[in-house]
Amino acid sequence: MKNVIFILSIVLLSACGATKSTSTTTARKKPGAYVEPTTGRIVQLQTELGNMIIALSDSTPKHRDNFIKLIKQSFYDSLLFHRVINQFMIQGGDPDSKRAVPGQTLGMGGLDYRVPAEFTPHLFHRKGALAAARDGNPEKASSSCQFYIVQGKAFNDNELNSLSMQRPTAMPDSVRQIYKTNGGTPHLDGNYTVFGQVTQGYEVIDKIATLITDGNNRPKRDIRMRFIIIR
Repeated sequence: MKNVIFILSIVLLSACGATKSTSTTTARKKPGAYVEPTTGRIVQLQTELGNMIIALSDSTPKHRDNFIKLIKQSFYDSLLFHRVINQFMIQGGDPDSKRAVPGQTLGMGGLDYRVPAEFTPHLFHRKGALAAARDGNPEKASSSCQFYIVQGKAFNDNELNSLSMQRPTAMPDSVRQIYKTNGGTPHLDGNYTVFGQVTQGYEVIDKIATLITDGNNRPKRDIRMRFIIIR
């Protein structure tokens, strides 16, 4: 998928004005806690700014299995977070970033296949959601390797009401409450496949998202990644 332009920046233009997002808790009894009892695959994302624990969803088996395959191949080792936007998301997985020189434009790299879209209502763009980037293909199939993790922001009722009018189905009250308290990027729902959720290390998302960037949203400080499989 060389020479493909990922379109997250286009969707960003439709987002409402930014407000400060709040940190998500992993406690099961707190509002917005991530709960999916059938999740069996857990990975750790390691960076010099801290680590995250991510639960992969069994409801998106194609994305889960592709991600695990790439981790086992050490594909992501030493790749950069090449695009970060505060109160939106942090993006990585471009193989061209491994040996990129300062100032090099990134985000066009990939492998020679796509992963079919796997949309499911209980996986949405809350803070900490792991989702697949993609180009503008009509099937909304995902990039073979590029991903992003949502930082987002908290939304109020008026903003959510406006966004709900653009959705094919109504936003459930439980989802609305999470977007109001923990925050996220609800305008991406139904357009990009969410296939996992950060359960620990939300502060690392914030650290990466607030890095100083260049005109292409690439951090001026290289933040490399490594994934390990916990189970």
